[in-house]
Amino acid sequence: MNEESVMGGKCCLLTTGELVPGDVIATDPDGPWHVVVRTAPATETKTRLQLRPLTGGPDLERVLPRYERQVVRTTRVDPADPPDPAQWAAPRRRRVVVTGLGAVSPLGGDVPGLWQGLLEGRSGVSVVEGPGFDGLPVRLAARAAVDPAELLPRTEVRRMNRSTQFALLAAREAWRDAGLDLAGTVASGLRPARTGVSIGTIIGGAPVMVESRLTLIARGPRAVSPYTTPMTVPSASAARISKDLDIRGEARTFVSACASGTEAIGQAIDAIRAGRVDLVVAGGTEAVITPEILAAFAAMRAVSTRNDQPAQASRPFDEARDGFVLGEGAGVLILEDEEHARARGARIYCEAAGWGLSADAFHMAAPEPEGRGVEAALRSALADAGATPADVAHVNAHATATVDGDRTEARALGRLFAGHTRDIPVTANKGALGHLQGGAGAVEAVATILTLRDGLIPPTVGCDHPEEGLGLDIVRGTPRPLPPCGDIVLSNSFGFGGHNAVLSFRRA
Repeated sequence: MNEESVMGGKCCLLTTGELVPGDVIATDPDGPWHVVVRTAPATETKTRLQLRPLTGGPDLERVLPRYERQVVRTTRVDPADPPDPAQWAAPRRRRVVVTGLGAVSPLGGDVPGLWQGLLEGRSGVSVVEGPGFDGLPVRLAARAAVDPAELLPRTEVRRMNRSTQFALLAAREAWRDAGLDLAGTVASGLRPARTGVSIGTIIGGAPVMVESRLTLIARGPRAVSPYTTPMTVPSASAARISKDLDIRGEARTFVSACASGTEAIGQAIDAIRAGRVDLVVAGGTEAVITPEILAAFAAMRAVSTRNDQPAQASRPFDEARDGFVLGEGAGVLILEDEEHARARGARIYCEAAGWGLSADAFHMAAPEPEGRGVEAALRSALADAGATPADVAHVNAHATATVDGDRTEARALGRLFAGHTRDIPVTANKGALGHLQGGAGAVEAVATILTLRDGLIPPTVGCDHPEEGLGLDIVRGTPRPLPPCGDIVLSNSFGFGGHNAVLSFRRA
């Protein structure tokens, strides 16, 4: 349990289903504290609470979503003998907004390039050439549109793995986009200790270790770079951004398979809400297009084998899909406390309204077929945003173009929106971008925010003939206007091992 400081007291965030008698909670972010007297299941997805106000008065009964997160004091009390209410200040849940965007992707070296490519329906997939790739059963990948080594000083490149290079370029773009000075926090008028970094990745610099072993074998120990170890650790990207922008509050790394970037953004939202920091550079990055990784995915039969049709290889939701395409790149958001952003006159893209997290507890590679964990993360993201399925205008799907993965997500979305009178438009970016692994959720979050900004939903590249029975309104062919009804858009990420994470963004 992570303790957070809320209005001078120690608090944490727990779901309604985790509450026990004696917990002190604030169901209303600006309201008084209540002691939990009794809990009981109300339905499969909701919990009934008996609450006693600390300020006195009759007990209350509330039925709340089981996965909704509550602000909870870390010290429990006796419901029959509550403490003096003067000791308990009402919490304030800070509102988090997005003020900057950055991206390096197979469609472009910056955000405009990414967005233009998505709207045009272009594919960034090609056949990879080079030592080690010849002879592989799969030679498809979506390389970044720019080589980061050509955009950074040579002395810096020698000290950073490719994944960190992507992250640094995306972070600098987002920082500038937020109206901040690349000289760092102090030059930008920020307090270094109140600024953070939160980056997700899966493998980080592991390819560096492979290269070092080859160097060791071919040229001996004296040829191995002294930067090998610091370039290998997954936390290298967060550390490098922290150093580059003089960020001293926290530099955190999250590793949760293909949900890593999305979880890093969600955890940053919580850090700002809890009052630890005012601004966070948050996102995800990955650079694992190597013969070893590609051969491993081919052995799993998880990747497309359309070597002769690279532009048509990644086909989310399509009846002829045969696996994902490995991609690379990074996406970064600048997340900020709304009051802090308005005080410095920042442009606000949207509200980072909430997020949800769950685990399938099912299999190390395959998704739980019915998508119960996916559905739980979706409902948690909405509950955290104070929203319902009726508030959703659009979903940016995870949709890797694997047969089982796409079906699982479609089933979860079908249950989420069951009974609604309007179809929710769904798009998937991996037909254009490939699967950016730890960077996927962050780059797709950037695309989701741009959908809110411009009111346009990009088409799903590769989905020429949607699989019958999925029951989704998939945006295909050309961009579609964002529906005027509903103020929430969702960005989904689901990873190997059953890691499920969903972000909720609200129109500004």
